[in-house]
Amino acid sequence: MAALTDTKLRALKPQPALYRVSDMAGLCIEIRPTGLKAWRLRYRHAGKAKMLSLGVYPSMSLQEARKERDRQRDLIAKGIDPSEARQQAKAQALVAAEDSFEAVAREWMSKQAKWSESTRNKALWLFETYAFPWISKRPVRSLTAPEMLILLRRPESLGKLETAQRLKQRCGQVFRYAIGTGRGERDPTADLKGVLTTAKVRHHASVTDKAGVGELMRAIDSFTGHFITRCALQLTALTFVRPGELRKWEWREIAEDGAEWRIPGEKMKAGITHIVPLSRQAQAILEELRAVTGRGRYVFPSLRGPSRPMSENTINAALRRMGYGNDQMTAHGFRSMASTLLNEDGFNGDWIERQLAHCEKDGVRAAYNYAQYLPERRKMMQAWADTLDRLRRGADVIDITQRVDRGSR
Repeated sequence: MAALTDTKLRALKPQPALYRVSDMAGLCIEIRPTGLKAWRLRYRHAGKAKMLSLGVYPSMSLQEARKERDRQRDLIAKGIDPSEARQQAKAQALVAAEDSFEAVAREWMSKQAKWSESTRNKALWLFETYAFPWISKRPVRSLTAPEMLILLRRPESLGKLETAQRLKQRCGQVFRYAIGTGRGERDPTADLKGVLTTAKVRHHASVTDKAGVGELMRAIDSFTGHFITRCALQLTALTFVRPGELRKWEWREIAEDGAEWRIPGEKMKAGITHIVPLSRQAQAILEELRAVTGRGRYVFPSLRGPSRPMSENTINAALRRMGYGNDQMTAHGFRSMASTLLNEDGFNGDWIERQLAHCEKDGVRAAYNYAQYLPERRKMMQAWADTLDRLRRGADVIDITQRVDRGSR
């Protein structure tokens, strides 16, 4: 049969059954009942007749098909089976994809069962913003220290020193995971110790003197913004939980008697259940609030709709509205405020640390100890609420009839 031409190719029509028309040297065109025209190469390897797909006409022209046929026949002449070579190439590409930095990073993140939603989102944002756009497809074992330094210099050059350090930390964790799973050989970020500019440690601004705390509590009581926001400010002071824990507070997490808030582990920074004893003052605020938001899921729903929790900026924005600058008081600063004053009043440091959810490094032990010192912590939290009331009134005296065992050592 004469060689194919573009005219002949265009004239080929589909039939009820698949059929093929030969060109030269094993090349043929396959016409399927659907009308698809596919290039195929007939060849023999190790005494067996085989068929290899080359492409689809007209996306692959006649000339391109002949060039590809010749390339494959060169492999055959060298004793290489084109079909096996193609399968090996696909397997290698699959392995390379599974070993890419992005694949390993996402797999590592999926293994962090104890992470809170906030921690997971921040880690993903860090990778998607500063790592994946440049090294997502690179095999993790191929990345070098100089390349990682270039990556880390990007946020550093923008003055985001803490971001650069956190990116280095997270990338190092991915490399170590790759080593442990047999896809990496070393952590190149380990060679960058001391290379990045170190950010100055900044502590959350907080009011910690008793006169200032009294003034703050009076300012909160006089807050003229939204009622829900005022309640959030009051309960932040009374419970001193992390801002993310407060804004995602759900009504179902409160005990039936109203005296305890049990925060599920998945919402906590350490991934461990945390118990917050609720003082009489906290319960009274919640009772008022229940009439407003009690039919929904969240204690503090978003002002944009009840299906979402309060915005993470709400508390800080309210503090700014009250006249407290970023360098004076923050939502996180209520924790420092409580820690400082409770320590000054002589409460047992272990009770305070447990109530702050500063868990032990031994995660297994901490998981069983979340209720540790709970009777003492209940008394301490009530004493803390009473202290805030006294400071609110401008008094700094302890009523001897209300004296509490502080467990100090």
